[in-house]
Amino acid sequence: MISNSTETSSGRQMPALNWASIVFFGAIHALALLAPWFFSWSALGVMIFFHWLFGSIGICLGYHRLLTHRSFQVPKILEYAIALIGALALQGGPIFWVAGHRLHHVHTEDNEKDPYSARRGFWWSHMVWLLYDRPEFFNYEAYKKFAPDLAKDPFYRWLNRYFLLLQVPLSILLYIIGGWSFVIYGVFLRAVLLWHSTWLINSASHMMGYRTFPCNDNSRNLWWAAILTYGEGWHNNHHAYPNVAKAGFQWWEIDMTWWAIQVLRTLGLARRVVLPPPALKKAARN
Repeated sequence: MISNSTETSSGRQMPALNWASIVFFGAIHALALLAPWFFSWSALGVMIFFHWLFGSIGICLGYHRLLTHRSFQVPKILEYAIALIGALALQGGPIFWVAGHRLHHVHTEDNEKDPYSARRGFWWSHMVWLLYDRPEFFNYEAYKKFAPDLAKDPFYRWLNRYFLLLQVPLSILLYIIGGWSFVIYGVFLRAVLLWHSTWLINSASHMMGYRTFPCNDNSRNLWWAAILTYGEGWHNNHHAYPNVAKAGFQWWEIDMTWWAIQVLRTLGLARRVVLPPPALKKAARN
């Protein structure tokens, strides 16, 4: 499946592999494999907490529903704080992430224009797309055009450039608190597990599960992916109504990220929250 993805549908060869990306992802995965030798219950707790904080609040609520789709608004200082949490997830800067996801929605499953088209196979959409040098998706001057609202903001330009360096103070803090055990679990194992959780939405949620809405793509609602990603696995719902702040429409479609948005809403911090259309409002309130 991977070998087939090195050639485009038009017969053109894919660009060369990006060895810097291969070494980076390979090194993080290798360091995560050290986890059994550094196990402690407190380190496991740190990993679980950061998986939720960086994943649900940073990526799902922040990068995705707030910055990409603008499905609700918060005060600018809070928006910046949430984006900073998202940057700590180690999934790229906000301009890169938002631009790529907007392209995914505009050109869903197009082999050339969707950065992680599921039609190219599970592993391509899951992670292999990250290992090729494709300037249209990875060059700042190219992808910033798809997130102009963020690209004009100095804070987001700074965060997009230096997000990787945020792992340094985080690692130092974890080492001071709990030694190498906290670093291995809180940085490396957390990053790997959160990566694969997020990537499942690009891969598995376009290949298995049930469809509630007849979208012009193969997006699906996948319960176990929703659990791992705090609600993002209700992907067919999301593709049908991408600007809605809630991903789970039925009572059994648990959406933990929506719970966090509801807390912000109750506190008066989230406003202009986009709800499902009238026919689905009852389900959205469940």
